Amino acid sequence: MKLETDFLVIGSGVAGLTFALKVAEFGQVTVVTKRGITDSSTAVAQGGIASVFDTAVDSFDFHIQDTLASGDGLCNEAVVAQVVKNGPDCIRELIDLGVHFNTTENPNDSASGLDLGREGGHSRKRIVHAHDMTGQEVERALVANIRQNDRITVLEDHIAIDLITRSTRMKRGAVITAHETECCGAYILDRASGQVKTVAARITLLATGGSGKVYLYTSNPDVATGDGIAMGYRAGASVANLEFVQFHPTCLYHPDAKNFLISEAVRGRGPSSGTPTAGPSWRNTILRRIWPAGMWWPGPLIRSLKRAATIRSFLISPTPIRILSENGFPICMPNVSASALI
Repeated sequence: MKLETDFLVIGSGVAGLTFALKVAEFGQVTVVTKRGITDSSTAVAQGGIASVFDTAVDSFDFHIQDTLASGDGLCNEAVVAQVVKNGPDCIRELIDLGVHFNTTENPNDSASGLDLGREGGHSRKRIVHAHDMTGQEVERALVANIRQNDRITVLEDHIAIDLITRSTRMKRGAVITAHETECCGAYILDRASGQVKTVAARITLLATGGSGKVYLYTSNPDVATGDGIAMGYRAGASVANLEFVQFHPTCLYHPDAKNFLISEAVRGRGPSSGTPTAGPSWRNTILRRIWPAGMWWPGPLIRSLKRAATIRSFLISPTPIRILSENGFPICMPNVSASALI
């Protein structure tokens, strides 16, 4: 079976759906997703999105410096500046699409009206969030807009197998002087029927997320299996920075339940976390020696310490779980609180 479209988008997270909405103005769009449209890393993201809004105490320069410090010299400074400076406009765009972020009525909290949180590595409050289910709210709004757009077709339960490419070579005598590979679409497996469909497209976007689920211990969702990276590589695309795999250092462990991510925003709210072999006293003693006082610890720092101490997984011990049920946590982080009280 052959399908034709102007834009083929593989992946239904925030990147793929945002792209689909933007290019629908210029042609027909087909979105392919291996499960349901909301089954993505975006939908399970908790804490929020860092962006400068409280300009009375924050600035782009502060945000850039915090990011570079947490990146420990590995960041591309031009990209950091671009992302930070475009952040507020992107947040406003999401709001225009119907995303409901938490707001505050206290003008002393934020002149923007947004309830700004704080996470590890940030020296100022700048986390725009929807309780502790920010990704779910962003996904909800994007999907609602996708469903209302008659130029966008969504193929759920379809798995992309491989990209379709066409190569051209320029020869001068026996010597190849130029070689170009062009993507023309993809082969897609319909999981329900077992049929492989050929989807021809003028432009194909890989927005398939990461590969965290290939590891035994991870907080990533089951769909994060690196399909797009592999397909792109096989088609001749350059891949880089594969060592940077999202791995949250804090997750809830229970012998009778699936591991559950505890957002980095929880550290910003104050509870301690640890393992039976490396509790809060160990963590506080080590971390306070190597990270400035008054700043919450960035994820990369804790991840480095985990590797250095050969700790398999940070576990939430009974005391922090009780803390999650007190001190206002059910109000500001209802999802994490409810899931912690097994």
